[in-house]
Amino acid sequence: MTRPCTAGRIEVICGCMFSGKTEELIRRIRQVRIARQPFQIFTPRMDTRYGLNHVASHTGTRQEAHPIASICEIMPYLADAQVIAIDELHFLEDTPEQIVSTCQELADRGLRVLVAGLDQNYRAEPFPAMAALMSVAEQVDKLYAICVRCGAYATRSQRLINGQPAPASAPTLVVGGQDLYEARCRACFVLPK
Repeated sequence: MTRPCTAGRIEVICGCMFSGKTEELIRRIRQVRIARQPFQIFTPRMDTRYGLNHVASHTGTRQEAHPIASICEIMPYLADAQVIAIDELHFLEDTPEQIVSTCQELADRGLRVLVAGLDQNYRAEPFPAMAALMSVAEQVDKLYAICVRCGAYATRSQRLINGQPAPASAPTLVVGGQDLYEARCRACFVLPK
């Protein structure tokens, strides 16, 4: 782990479903709170799994957050913040260019920008905004889950429909948890057809 600097920076926490991305984001915010640094947390408005005004891990750890649809909506909350945290970045409706330029602008202003989200969709293709942000971030932490089939490190999110892998024609963004997704390793992942 790199030591955070006092200048602005972008930190990306990524991985598959159930890898602990939100848990890690909340852990870092706990450290920010201990350091008495003012912060703001944001969550996509479309992610209502654990309530509209919270980021929450699958294990139940919660933190109050502002719901947003677009990264541009965070600007009014920046007055005193030194740290900005955005969970489930892949759910925002912005283009990758808008997300990267906004995160770059915030870091250039001296803010620490913490971002968490899936690095790949259920087809094992990169989420464009996350991929672009990883290329400019000062720190990238890729987390893994445990494959529900064989116990190996899981890096893929298998979406299921009636217990079977979702077809490639299914929508890219579907909010869900263990009812719709399984963490799988490369060998156990079934590429949608």
